[in-house]
Amino acid sequence: MSAGRLIAVVGPSGVGKDSVMAGMIAARPDMRHVRRTITRAPGLGGEDYHAVTPEAFAKAAENGTFCVHWTAHGLSYGIPADVLTDVQRGTECLANFSRSALLQAKALFPNLTVLNITASPATLARRLAGRARETEAEIAARLAQADKCLPAGLEVVTITNDGLLDDTVAKALAALQPARV
Repeated sequence: MSAGRLIAVVGPSGVGKDSVMAGMIAARPDMRHVRRTITRAPGLGGEDYHAVTPEAFAKAAENGTFCVHWTAHGLSYGIPADVLTDVQRGTECLANFSRSALLQAKALFPNLTVLNITASPATLARRLAGRARETEAEIAARLAQADKCLPAGLEVVTITNDGLLDDTVAKALAALQPARV
């Protein structure tokens, strides 16, 4: 059996991570789409996530429910512990990630690949405003974080998502293909 890998998808808010990931999963149904647990109210759109209270999240983290977890933008995020088992069994797993949690993930997933999605500031601002989840101040704070650097020592594939979604998905899959066993 070939070794699996975790593909950690990162990029600034509004870059289209969830849309690109959905397109990748549609093209590669053998790839596992990882559903995160988030301390966000249910039904807010965007990604499919498991909504929990901060108290429930803390208890789940304490009980080992997550293999990786972090806090960003006032919310807590967790990657289910069974992702580690799936990767060890040879599955490629695709997960929306925070740049701040990449070194934690690398310690657990030796074959970690980071898919870094970028877009122009104008594209990001338009998308953030369009999703209507944040205030102007929150959008400004997210845009200020857009150029945040990635930690050193990671395998990183960078693609731009300023054009058509289908083109971006094709670029992502092609860029990741050489590492696929």
